[in-house]
Amino acid sequence: MHYIAMLGRQPAISMAELERSFGNVQWFSHDSALVITDNFDIERLGGTVKAGRVVVELAGADWRKASAEIARAYHDKWSNATGKITLGISAYGFTVSAREVQRAGLILKSQLKAAGVSLRLIPNDQAALGTATSHHNKLGLSPNKVELMVIRGHGGKVVIAESTGAQNITALARRDQARPARDAFVGMLPPKLAQIMINLALSPEETRVDAPRVLDPFCGTGVVLQEAALLGYAVYGTDLSEKMIDYSRRNMEWLSAKYHTPSDYDIEQGDATDTSWSRPIDAVVGETYLGQPFSAPPAQAKLEQVVGNCDHIITGFLKNIRSQLEPGTPLCIAVPAWNDGHDHFTHLPLIKKLVQLGYRQHQFKNVDAKDLLYYRPGQVVARELLVLERK
Repeated sequence: MHYIAMLGRQPAISMAELERSFGNVQWFSHDSALVITDNFDIERLGGTVKAGRVVVELAGADWRKASAEIARAYHDKWSNATGKITLGISAYGFTVSAREVQRAGLILKSQLKAAGVSLRLIPNDQAALGTATSHHNKLGLSPNKVELMVIRGHGGKVVIAESTGAQNITALARRDQARPARDAFVGMLPPKLAQIMINLALSPEETRVDAPRVLDPFCGTGVVLQEAALLGYAVYGTDLSEKMIDYSRRNMEWLSAKYHTPSDYDIEQGDATDTSWSRPIDAVVGETYLGQPFSAPPAQAKLEQVVGNCDHIITGFLKNIRSQLEPGTPLCIAVPAWNDGHDHFTHLPLIKKLVQLGYRQHQFKNVDAKDLLYYRPGQVVARELLVLERK
């Protein structure tokens, strides 16, 4: 079955997650991917903001042809429908106004009204409905709540897809903001990024055990642990700070009560550079030491000092954990990279020494590993995602 996935703010990261999760994926446009699978669940993905099942493919179509196809196909499909239909239409890759997109829906609404079918049309303020609009209107979650996604891809190919849902931004915000223990000073890993990192490490095709045990050696307040538990994995966290261990435990207790996740997680204090972890360790996922925060790019001398400190700590961690992992064990770790304000980044020296440290860096088919940088506009310290395998 063919699905279309609309990718997040940093498409390369979203594409990498899809490739690891499904294997058979390819770019459709600069911000969408075509996925061939029998089981697409957007709730398990952090980097996909909307997804839909492809129902129509058109070669070389403009918006006029695509909108005419919508009117024809859905008049036929819904002319005998019972109950009110809620419809949203989103256009991607076309040079059309919100009014033109809305007009396609109004034509269909008029046709269905003549057939005695009631249709509520979600108003467009842009050519594509925002994720929040799709989510709050529950589009794609029932047969009578539909979003038609019309995407123009590379080479002028057009697909029309019926949405299977949008990213659950309400649940993500709740898991981030409603947790009992949070600490802005140590930085806050977004739950959707934690989901992405877990999926980058644990490819379903490569998972060797039924219930993998995921270790986060820098667990902080427990974001990776909670997202891994929600995905059905056993979780194990360590952190240097007693305070963070307490926070992780409190947050996992809250998660277990709120979401009925298993309560047999392991969390203990330990320095990632010399800890001996208990076995098994089926995957390693975590945000390493990112150094001090900066509100503006630092002076060169200060940058060199911070880079050297972070490189020393993270290298020590990679050396320590390698001897405790079985060959082939996957890792996805977030390490710092520093933006000079013009999207030129300073990277850790250890990235060029991964082979000597005993690791292979995963090579993606659709993206370059160096593009897996997660950051907001104006942010100095980015998270660089390293997807590795113990040699």
